[in-house]
Amino acid sequence: MENDRVRIGDANIATIGALMGEPARAKVLMALLDGRALAASTLAAEAGVAASTLSTHLSRLVDGDLVSVETSGRNRYFRITRPEVADALEALARLAPAQPIRSLRQGTHAEAIRRARTCYDHLAGRLGVALLDALVDSELLLVDSTPDAKSDPILGLGRAKSYVLTPVGKARLETLGVALDRTSRRALTRYCLDWSEQRAHLAGALGANILTRLLELGWLVRGDRRIVKVTATGRDGLEAEFGITPDTWH
Repeated sequence: MENDRVRIGDANIATIGALMGEPARAKVLMALLDGRALAASTLAAEAGVAASTLSTHLSRLVDGDLVSVETSGRNRYFRITRPEVADALEALARLAPAQPIRSLRQGTHAEAIRRARTCYDHLAGRLGVALLDALVDSELLLVDSTPDAKSDPILGLGRAKSYVLTPVGKARLETLGVALDRTSRRALTRYCLDWSEQRAHLAGALGANILTRLLELGWLVRGDRRIVKVTATGRDGLEAEFGITPDTWH
């Protein structure tokens, strides 16, 4: 009956804003932005708070469905629940002012983050942008030029443009060992507007699978927090396979 129907109003962004906006919780979420599960002790150090204080913050994030918890023995590990949470964090990062650099260590970290990092489960920073550019330039991906895509300049949600994997791209990536099987309902190709570069990098299942393969090949290795480092083998491989030279990302 009409009177029994549950009425749903507008999105309550204040609730999510309050969860993300508290400084310690914001640091926790940014630490988890690379998609990996981290121990509570690690997150307490990242947030700069006592373990007991962090426990309350983590409980709120779990209750708000922004973070999930996994138990292994006596230890608990936390991770971001889904890609949409990472999308929201990246969008906020594009709006947020930069933190002041007060030491050489902070400056080194800031430069490394901008050079190459993970954005949830895919590659970001200058290297991530260079990868998407290379895939398009070599026509492994084509940009959909439908009228609807042209009329919408908003990039942040990953839908204003459509990147289509070509047959040549499929063959090349399969030869490289990138998994292309559709095992979930997740879109194969999406993009994020990179907060540091203000340009698109590849997301979706394809972006995640490419990062996974580059790590497996030893072309990339994970560094502190979200930082990704290119190995000597990776420099050669990225240039030979995609035409990505160090000057485009270093």
